[in-house]
Amino acid sequence: MIPDLIHYKYDPRSLAIGDFNDDNWPDIVVVNYAADNIAIYFGYGNGSTPCVVAVGDFDKDDRLDVTVSNFGTNSVNVLMRFQYDFFANQTTLSTASSRPIWIHATYLYNNTAIDIVTANYGTQSASIFYGHGDGSFAKPSTYPTGFDSFPLAVVSGDFNNDNQMDLAIANYGTNTVGILLGNSNGTFSKQSTLSTGPNSHPYSLAVGYLNDDTVLDIAVTNHGDQNVEVLLGNGDGTFRKQMTYSLGAASPYSVGISNFNRDNRMDLIATSNGTNNIIVLLGYGNGSFGNLILYATGSYSTISVAIGNFNRDSRLDAAVINSDTESIGILLGLDDVTFENQTKYPILGSPICVAVGDFNSDTRLDVVVTNTNGNTLSVLLGYGNGSFSNQMVYTTGSYPQSVAFGDFNSDTRLDFVVSKMFNNTVSVLLGYGNGSFANQMAYTTGSSPQSVA
Repeated sequence: MIPDLIHYKYDPRSLAIGDFNDDNWPDIVVVNYAADNIAIYFGYGNGSTPCVVAVGDFDKDDRLDVTVSNFGTNSVNVLMRFQYDFFANQTTLSTASSRPIWIHATYLYNNTAIDIVTANYGTQSASIFYGHGDGSFAKPSTYPTGFDSFPLAVVSGDFNNDNQMDLAIANYGTNTVGILLGNSNGTFSKQSTLSTGPNSHPYSLAVGYLNDDTVLDIAVTNHGDQNVEVLLGNGDGTFRKQMTYSLGAASPYSVGISNFNRDNRMDLIATSNGTNNIIVLLGYGNGSFGNLILYATGSYSTISVAIGNFNRDSRLDAAVINSDTESIGILLGLDDVTFENQTKYPILGSPICVAVGDFNSDTRLDVVVTNTNGNTLSVLLGYGNGSFSNQMVYTTGSYPQSVAFGDFNSDTRLDFVVSKMFNNTVSVLLGYGNGSFANQMAYTTGSSPQSVA
């Protein structure tokens, strides 16, 4: 049966999932590209629900907060969550003219406060905002990624086993993956690069243990070569010769790593353009993968994916962004490594990025989405049965790209951070612990921030 669509007119670009109102049901947050805000859909627990985000507890209040990258305003937004289904006013971090296109939230230094990393498309660089643990951040430290590198994504991990976090960057323009090794004083080494092949145009990255050797590996989607590439780590910050898996006619966007068939071996999932499918490759546990398994989405341009257990049945589910139909799709996992037909929810405003987390402290996963043309962030609270509440929408400013979350102010509540590409800022929205967030606080980043991590 084809599920009903919920029409939405703000060009949503990205979404994420978390429990935003503490009701133990996963909710969804969506970025609205056209409306300069975000929207939250609260989950009902029954599988139905009415360009980058990331989630984390940035203020240490045990409540998930949200970060969004804003390509258009060159900023990152952080939304701190309150207790009763609201987010506080967002904090905006300026990135100058960097055009931030991707955002990532993680502990980079001392593990005392969550930090923010942006991939800056406009200035070919990565910026780091070190967190103070109270929802505020230091001025950015910026590292070049190379002339015409046009970085699109950034992830983190300890690639050389020295107990210091390192960074990996997808350099779309120079066809490389950049590695910045972390130092003990919170700085990073000069970037080293791994070639992904001529005209491969790496688009996104995921980090995980792909061959069971306790050393982190990297999965890369190559948009130009229409493949997924696996880089196996050597444990010293270097990686073995690449292995690639053709996706046929599909031009991949996002990639994720998880164990879909519960065999304790990591699998890959990728979104693509032009095939009306998402793609799963089952892992053998030695760094190699089986044949493609395709799942219909009804959308020829599925650009972002987030994984979580939305109905608490021990099976992994997927939330995907369908950019051509301006919707998010929820695919509930089945025992045979397949998915139910997706339930779609309209998210107008050009959705571009999705993230998943428990934003209202009810142990149910919720979703957050960035909407590029809507200039918004959407949050949908989950009910724990695969369904979500109506979205809550938060204005982020111009051209939000990526969203991440963490507890930025040490109040145990998750907050959001958003990168905004055209005004060169990132915005922080502190969470109240009930699925709502405060107004944004802004921080300058430089030129064209596109992603945060």
